[in-house]
Parts: sequence; structure tokens; C-alpha cells
Amino acid sequence: MDALYGELKERVINGDQNGAKALVQKLLDAGEAPKSVLDGALVPAMDIVGEKFQSNEFFIPELLVAARAMEGCLKILQPLLAASDTKPRGVVMIGTVRGDLHDIGKNIVAAMLKGAGFEVVDLGTDVDAARFASEVAARKPNVLGLSALLTTTMRAMKDTIEELRKRGLRGGVKIMVGGAPLNQQYADEIGADAFGRDAADAVRIAKQFVPA
Repeated sequence: MDALYGELKERVINGDQNGAKALVQKLLDAGEAPKSVLDGALVPAMDIVGEKFQSNEFFIPELLVAARAMEGCLKILQPLLAASDTKPRGVVMIGTVRGDLHDIGKNIVAAMLKGAGFEVVDLGTDVDAARFASEVAARKPNVLGLSALLTTTMRAMKDTIEELRKRGLRGGVKIMVGGAPLNQQYADEIGADAFGRDAADAVRIAKQFVPA
């Protein structure tokens, strides 16, 4: 069985979605628990993908295909995990801020967070401060991730944090921000809890905020 887990990891790392899905089904048919498949193959596979990305062995295309392969596997596992009452590691809400329609980076982060065992609430793009605050109040996530790719939309991150403060919600959620024009200094200026340089860094931060 160890060989199948190892092969599944390699399929995900290499972005072979069909091969990975077939192996997930094979493991389930052999009686393996859905959580064992998640923790024994998918989570470590995405950890390796993140490490390769940060060491410049992988770039955005490799990251995307690995994330898609992992998501294909999760579509098989998630209903079974829900039925078995398996709790996610935590809840991360994520969205691209008002005025910004870019979603590739956000989608990669969301996929890698799912692979790390988090429940991800993806609000999509062009999300204004009021909606972020309302969704935080309703869903009570552990972490809120704000994404922006344009310098002109970065201000919306500050507006969102201020809206959360205004509604008395800021203390209940950790906020991480990310996107090409951002840096740690800007994250500090607007009162975010963390700046994620890339998808792998965002997952590392989320794990720190919500220890296993």
C-alpha cells in the first residue's frame, strides 16, 4: 500500500490529474480511509510542490497543474470526508478585493490550502469591504486572505480591514494579504497579520495561524 501512496504523491507533484484520481479510487477501493489518503499522500505532495516552487524548481505552470491534479482528487474525497465527519484543519476565507478581477494567484492559494486540509471559502473577485465583513460575521473563518494584483486596488485591502474593525470583527480573524505589488511594509501599514509572498508562503502562514 505504501507504494500506491508514493505513486499518488508523484502523480500529484507531476500534475497528472487522471492518474492521480485513478490511484485515489484504487486506494479507496482497497479499503483505505479518505483521511488517510488526504494526510498520507495529498498533503505531503502539496508540501513538496510548495518547497519546489520556493526553491525555483517549479514555476507557476507546474504549480497550476499540480494544484489541478490535487483538486481532482479532492472532488472524490470531500464527500467521503464530510460523510465520515472528518473536521477540516480550519477555515480560510479568500477573495480578490474590490476593483480587481484577477484570480489565478488566488485560485492557486485556495487549491494549495485545500490540499493542506483547510476548508476554503472562496468569495471570488471584485469583493467589496462590506461583503468581506458580512461573510466573516456569518462564516467565522480562522483566516481571511485578501488578494490584489493591481496597485490601484491595494487600498481596498485597508478598507476591508477598517470595515472589520468598525463591525467589531477584527479580533476574531487573522488576516493575510498577498499579490504582486504588495510587500511586508504595506501589510504592516494597513494592519494585516501577515504578508504571503506566494502560494506556498500563504499555506505556511495559515498553518501557523491554525496549528494542527
